[in-house]
Amino acid sequence: MRLIERYIFRRAAGAFLLTLVALAGVVWVTQALRQMNIITAKGAALLVFLEITALALPFLVIVIAPFALLIAAVQTLNAFNAESELVVLNASGASRFVVLRPLLTLAAATTAVMLLFTTWASPTALRALRNELTKVNVDLVANIVQPGRFIDIEGGLTFHIRNRAGDGSLAGLFVEDRRDADIAFTYIAERAAIVEMFGKTLLVMQDGVIQRRTIKDGGLSLIDFESYAFDLSGLTPTTVAPVYRPSERPTTEVWDGASPGAAADPQAIRNAGRLRAELHDRLSQPLLPLAFALVAFLALGDARTTRQGRGFAILATIVVAAALRGAHFAASSAAASSSFAVAALYVVPGAAVVAGLVMVASDHTPSLPAPVERLLDTIGDGVGFLTRRIGDRLGLGNGGETA
Repeated sequence: MRLIERYIFRRAAGAFLLTLVALAGVVWVTQALRQMNIITAKGAALLVFLEITALALPFLVIVIAPFALLIAAVQTLNAFNAESELVVLNASGASRFVVLRPLLTLAAATTAVMLLFTTWASPTALRALRNELTKVNVDLVANIVQPGRFIDIEGGLTFHIRNRAGDGSLAGLFVEDRRDADIAFTYIAERAAIVEMFGKTLLVMQDGVIQRRTIKDGGLSLIDFESYAFDLSGLTPTTVAPVYRPSERPTTEVWDGASPGAAADPQAIRNAGRLRAELHDRLSQPLLPLAFALVAFLALGDARTTRQGRGFAILATIVVAAALRGAHFAASSAAASSSFAVAALYVVPGAAVVAGLVMVASDHTPSLPAPVERLLDTIGDGVGFLTRRIGDRLGLGNGGETA
């Protein structure tokens, strides 16, 4: 790679990384806000919340990376044009591939990383996310014991807590156990915590009192304690297994389930179409960065003046990229039941890549139809005329004279 190509690559790669981090941060925050009920309603610890939301990042990167590359390519090419660097390259007789090659190198690197994410990182992270959410959903205290409420967990067993701390500990605990027909127990503790110990789930209470009351004669006895463990093992579900979606299954498992006649579990057999769509979506999505890089280059890779509608070229780039992503998403949605849609997953980005390379190799620059260009020129002339007239009225012009 020549010096100028390395320079272009560094500019584009820097813009890509900054855009990717910014977009991923914004999207992650929106997803994190949607999961706030893990802390507010379910009472999970802050570290559990951060772990759960972080596990969604690989999937978000897959969605964001092509658009981050598109934005980086548009910004880099537009800056090069504004700084007249594209003019210098064109005047020196440099090939169009001098500018395109660094962009394609960055796109190819993005494609390789996306392929790793789609086939391994994202399914692994989403599977771990499903496991963590299942643990939270079957957590007795997280789902049943809510601050300020008296909750009957099962016949004769009532829980109440005053507050739950960020680390998961409980404050102001009240437990009434009337499951024994002869004796009722009431536990009151200042603090408590759920711990896993000796293969059991224990509610460890501190600084409290146990009230033992005989149902038959009403006899009452009190026992103060510094620490006391209440066994919750019989109340905590242990057999709940997560149900994995196609996007959460390993690629090898998705491949086996999507293959005709392959041995698979009953759920995979029932969802063979969805597994097939998921498999081909994983393999075809990494083609999008290559397509987006070529779209951006064809629209902005040549030196243009402001009058030649560079703003419209940027708008056209965004529209074409959005159309490609929309067509790919539509094909992915239909691939579960249509072999044609499966082929379209590869044809849509692949055709854009091939057509772009052919246009660059033939030194063809896409342009708007002549009537559209004349219309835009007319609009531009009209806006310029109005601007000069307003400037004349305000005393900012030169009387409307032109050189």
